[in-house]
Amino acid sequence: MSSALPVLAQQADGEITIVLPEQPSNLEPCGSILTDVGQVLNQNITETLTVVDPTDGSVDPKLATEWSQTDELTWRFKLRDGVTFQDGMPFNAEAVKFSLDRMTSKAFTCNNLAKFGDDTLTVTPVDDLTVDIISTKPQPIMPTLISVAMIVAPSTSTTEATNAPIGTGPYTLGEYGQERIVLNRSDSYWGQAPAVAKATYVWRGESSLRAAMVQTGEADLTPTIALQDATDPAMDFAYLNSETTSVRIDLDYPPLDDLRVRKALNLAIDWEGLKTLFGEESLRASQMVVPGINGHNDAVAAWTYDPDQATALLEEARAAGVAVDTEINLVGRNGIYPNGAEAMEAMMAMWQEAGFNIKLTMLDVADWTRYLQKPFPEARGPTLVQIQHDNNKGDAAFTIPIFYHSNGSYATLADPALDGEIDAALAAVQDKRTAGFQAIFSKVHDELAADIPMFHMIGFTRVGPRIDWKPSLATNSEIPLAGIAFK
Repeated sequence: MSSALPVLAQQADGEITIVLPEQPSNLEPCGSILTDVGQVLNQNITETLTVVDPTDGSVDPKLATEWSQTDELTWRFKLRDGVTFQDGMPFNAEAVKFSLDRMTSKAFTCNNLAKFGDDTLTVTPVDDLTVDIISTKPQPIMPTLISVAMIVAPSTSTTEATNAPIGTGPYTLGEYGQERIVLNRSDSYWGQAPAVAKATYVWRGESSLRAAMVQTGEADLTPTIALQDATDPAMDFAYLNSETTSVRIDLDYPPLDDLRVRKALNLAIDWEGLKTLFGEESLRASQMVVPGINGHNDAVAAWTYDPDQATALLEEARAAGVAVDTEINLVGRNGIYPNGAEAMEAMMAMWQEAGFNIKLTMLDVADWTRYLQKPFPEARGPTLVQIQHDNNKGDAAFTIPIFYHSNGSYATLADPALDGEIDAALAAVQDKRTAGFQAIFSKVHDELAADIPMFHMIGFTRVGPRIDWKPSLATNSEIPLAGIAFK
């Protein structure tokens, strides 16, 4: 195996190499909820007002030191003093207003905005280190919600996405190219200086190659490898992450607008057979949040494998005049998760055997995103989209509005009655909030069959002997370099 990367003995003290499964589509902080972007940017170059502890879902201070709710729609945040951006500009209330206004401007695609649903935020500086964030509807978990909003320097463009992010984090961007990304430790960081002085990110699509690079010392860490490559107990770590895999059904086009067809799609999959690609420890999913997230409904049962019933439903739809022979485009994403392409190939074969007319289109992340988020491609026709959704924030508010509200950024579902239920649950607190979310997950699964939930994922990482680092529930969202120590 040849590589331009340095071998272990040549790596300088304080420097590490991380090998990712795919090239990041961009370095825009407004897209940092996407794995490929967030694992480089989050808490490295850019930081947030608050952070959610992946171990218990608690909200901790970051660029904000404290917060309180002053009325039903207003939250007041006190900001950390003495912080500067990497270009020397001060971090203050005006910078927070700039960042949130930029995020919500819709001047360019902002994936992070999807987490706020159809709410509109107004940011009002109270003084230099105090800011009010005002929503158009009650947001009882605003401190959690605001943890997805990356704070960027006021010098950042407001009219187009950037690939040269400037934040308040412990690292600055040193290089961004087709072969690598380099982050350098910032000497002006407001917090404790991390041990890693320089991080080089490279990408390799094959899981076995990523594992071998860590094994031979060409890299120090890869955040994801396939089950079959996790063969070294000394280097490989399994963990239940916060990701749920699924296939989104585009309800805008026949035959996918027919309930019988959507149920047949779920019933035609040999779920136990498919599980061999995901690992025995992975959990079958019946909904788009993992157990433990507020709103998860234990009473919703995952779809079972019933090919006879799937075929019968298809024939029933055909007899009713539904064009069940229409070609359906299954859109997958290269590198989305280990064995992701193999999973789509297996599912396509199972659907074809049941009588569906399915073709598979595998895309790189930039093209795949066009199908993920509105506005969807025009005249796309009936489409199924491979998805992996991360919710490690403790609340279904980060999931339900995005996928199931008419205004949701990823939603193809338009159900006014369901919209009302979602709005009510988002405004509720405590038991009423939980019950509202649980009822929505039940309706989406049992009555609407709105998507094809697959598995709650087990992740496998490989960590080299030079560094001390373990994966967490948040690893698919971020890899804070400050959390890496040298042995």
